[in-house]
Amino acid sequence: MLRLTRAPNVIVAQHWLNILATAGVPCELHNRYLSGALGEIPAEQCAPELWLVDERDEKLARRLLADASNGPPPGAQPWHCQHCGETLEAQFTVCWQCGNARDDRDV
Repeated sequence: MLRLTRAPNVIVAQHWLNILATAGVPCELHNRYLSGALGEIPAEQCAPELWLVDERDEKLARRLLADASNGPPPGAQPWHCQHCGETLEAQFTVCWQCGNARDDRDV
């Protein structure tokens, strides 16, 4: 296993975990509940951490997290779900109406 990154809080860590899981990159969230020990344990040891199960996924995982942090490029157009026809903003990769993942053909 390889520690990929520390997150600023559990909410961000869980979001990153979801992004990686959706892409098929197995990872684990460590230190999920240590924020309650902050003060008794040094802050840097309480931060939530993402650990990759397979070190070979590191390059892909880092790219996915960088893409998620940057968001869509300026001027990115909304897309239409091929399954239900819902219109979604560019930053969404899954349709909130039907749960279908965005496809390269969606425009």
